[in-house]
Amino acid sequence: MQAIVFVGIQASGKSTFYSQQFFHTHVRINLDMLKTRHREQRLLEICLEIRQPFVVDNTNPTPEERKRYIEPAKQQGFEIIGYYFESKIADSIQRNQNRPIDRQVPEKGMRGTHARLAIPQYTEGFDKLCYVRILPTGEFEIKEWVDR
Repeated sequence: MQAIVFVGIQASGKSTFYSQQFFHTHVRINLDMLKTRHREQRLLEICLEIRQPFVVDNTNPTPEERKRYIEPAKQQGFEIIGYYFESKIADSIQRNQNRPIDRQVPEKGMRGTHARLAIPQYTEGFDKLCYVRILPTGEFEIKEWVDR
C-alpha cells in the first residue's frame, strides 16, 4: 500500500498532478477540502485502517508537518513516497493569478510557505522521493530524486 506525500508551495501543480496521476487509485487527503485537522486525521485513520492507498495533497513544507502522515503510515506498513514539486515563487504566483478568483491564494501566504519550505529527505521516513516540475507545455516531468 502506498502513502504519497506531496511537498510544494501553493500553485506548484500538486492538485492537477493528483488528478492526472492518482485520481482513480488513491484517496485524496486535502486540508483545503476537508476544512479541519480533525476531519483530515479521521480520513487518514480510515485509510490506514482499511489499507487504502492515499495522497496527502497539502503543501507539507516542513519535516514536522510531513511527520503527521509519514509516521502512522510507516507503522502500518505503507510504502512512503514523496513528490517534491519545483517551487519557484514567481512561476507559482503567475499560475495562481491565472486561477479563478475564488481559488486564488493570497501572495503573502504563498511567500510564507516558500520561506518555510524544507527539501524532503529520506531520513524523514520516505522510501522513495521524486522531483516534479511543470514543463512549458503544461505537462509534468517526473525525475528520480537526487539528494541535494
